[in-house]
Amino acid sequence: MASLKVTFVQVDGEEKTIDGVEAGQSLMEIGRSNGVAGILGDCGGSCACATCHVYVEPQWQAAVGAPDDVETSTLDMAMDVQPNSRLCCQIAMRPELDGLRLRVAPGL
Repeated sequence: MASLKVTFVQVDGEEKTIDGVEAGQSLMEIGRSNGVAGILGDCGGSCACATCHVYVEPQWQAAVGAPDDVETSTLDMAMDVQPNSRLCCQIAMRPELDGLRLRVAPGL
């Protein structure tokens, strides 16, 4: 299985690129296990808290896809929601997302 790569741009502008990501892992799990500042995932990935709010870089929005109704409702609890907002607990890494860039949204 090919290892994948994802880059998180933290609120302070520091980039954390994580190599060796396996398909199927949620981006919230990847961010938390690699110490990405601002990816808290307080609800454990159940789409209930918005503490893993990220902005998907424009060139990646089509590949990542749009949030479902539950995620959209949860995003209502987040600050600074934008059209490219997603909860990274709801995005599973897959081969077509290799090289994905996300910006961590400001905290609660």
